[in-house]
Amino acid sequence: MKNPPDVEFREDIRLLLWRPRGLLDEASVNKVISVLADLEAKQTEPFNRFADTLEADEVELNFRYVIHVSLYRRLTYAGKPPVKSAILARDATIIHYAKLHALMTQGSPIKAQLFHERDAAAQWLGVPVERLVAPISEKRSQ
Repeated sequence: MKNPPDVEFREDIRLLLWRPRGLLDEASVNKVISVLADLEAKQTEPFNRFADTLEADEVELNFRYVIHVSLYRRLTYAGKPPVKSAILARDATIIHYAKLHALMTQGSPIKAQLFHERDAAAQWLGVPVERLVAPISEKRSQ
C-alpha cells in the first residue's frame, strides 16, 4: 500500500510521521489508521508515532468518532509492546480531541501525549527535532 502524501514511516528512527494539512476529518484519520495498521502488521519491532497538526486549518470531527477511534486503537494494539504517540497541536478543537484520545488510551500500550511545541515532542520521542521538521521525502517506506 502506498502511503498518502502526508504520511511517512522513518524506519531508521522507528517513527511514523503524519502531517495532515487543510481539513482534518474522518476520511483523513481513517487513511492514517489504515497505514498504521498495515505497518503494525508488517513491522517486527514497535515504532512510535508523531502527528503534526499545525497545518490542519479546519476540523470536522466529533467526540463520538474520536472515542470510537481511540477504543479501536486500544483494542487492536492490546498485548503489544509499548509505543509513544506524540500529538503536536495548537488549535483548541484538536487539543480537546488529542486530550480525549490520550485519556481513552490510558492503561494501554499506547502512550499518547499532547504537545504545543515540537522540541518537547522530539525530546519525549527521543529523536532529534530536525527529524520532525524535515520535508516528507518522495521515497516513502511502504
